[in-house]
Amino acid sequence: MSKKLLVDVDCGVDDAQAIMLALATPGVEILGITCVHGNTTVENVCKNTLRVLQACNKLEIPVFKGADKPVLGKSIQASSFHGQDGLGDAPDPNAPGLDLVQKEGAVAAMIRIVSENPGQVSLVATAPLTNLALAVKMDPSLPSKLRGLYIMGGNTESRGNTTVCSEFNFAVDPEAAYIVLNDYQCPIYLACWEFTCYSKLPWEFCDTWLAQDTDKARFMERIFRHSIEKSKTQRFQKELTDGDGFVSCDSYAMAAAVDDAFIIESDQYPVSIELTGRHTRGMMIVDTVGFLNKTPNAFIIKKVDLEKFKQMMMAALK
Repeated sequence: MSKKLLVDVDCGVDDAQAIMLALATPGVEILGITCVHGNTTVENVCKNTLRVLQACNKLEIPVFKGADKPVLGKSIQASSFHGQDGLGDAPDPNAPGLDLVQKEGAVAAMIRIVSENPGQVSLVATAPLTNLALAVKMDPSLPSKLRGLYIMGGNTESRGNTTVCSEFNFAVDPEAAYIVLNDYQCPIYLACWEFTCYSKLPWEFCDTWLAQDTDKARFMERIFRHSIEKSKTQRFQKELTDGDGFVSCDSYAMAAAVDDAFIIESDQYPVSIELTGRHTRGMMIVDTVGFLNKTPNAFIIKKVDLEKFKQMMMAALK
């Protein structure tokens, strides 16, 4: 039986890596990709998603345009880590046109696709959670129809990579993250910032990964070059936890969604989002004691099968 995915992205380079990982996994079917603001404008996100699908010969997968700003409309300027266009500013004269984007909006598509496949769809969110928040407000029954929700976002040690105490996806739209973590009553799996850092791969692996003699590997090498250079700067090294290495943040959430055995260890706690703090707005709250008086609603991923992860990453560019 195939695993059905719906993927919500702000297609930077690590979103591209996650999409390619899913497309290369046997028995996985991506029913649609919804796009949202984040690493770059939502128009660029749509273009980038189509470029990734073209590189994988999968342009038949429908792409939907979603929210172009946060729920409250106060945007944070994305860093240039993924380049201004989100894919390393690598020229692509043969990029597909935006005419391939579906007429249906992302939020409506999300509600429709999940409703047409009740209990079967895993929603993978590797971006600010604006589309998901709008969807649950339009259809409060949406979470009950999901198989599971897999999110790359949040932090557990108050280490920020965007503000002092918050991770990018949650910092960009804290209200959306708050709505999703409080209104989605389905199994939620979180690949948080510090976990991805602790689970990083050696740069030697990345070199081998990109050196594969395939069109996909050459595509990835072109779009990833800019971010690799940024990764080795002193500024980025301060953001990283636990030393140097290759961190494909979004790919961990995707790997968890496509392979139930990928997660080796997780903690289950009630989680929420701080909305008002001067330095802590957007920070994820992990209630280890029970102060929030709410049911534990998230599996916080702590340890994964890194050998399996390497195999999945290698397969993505084969």
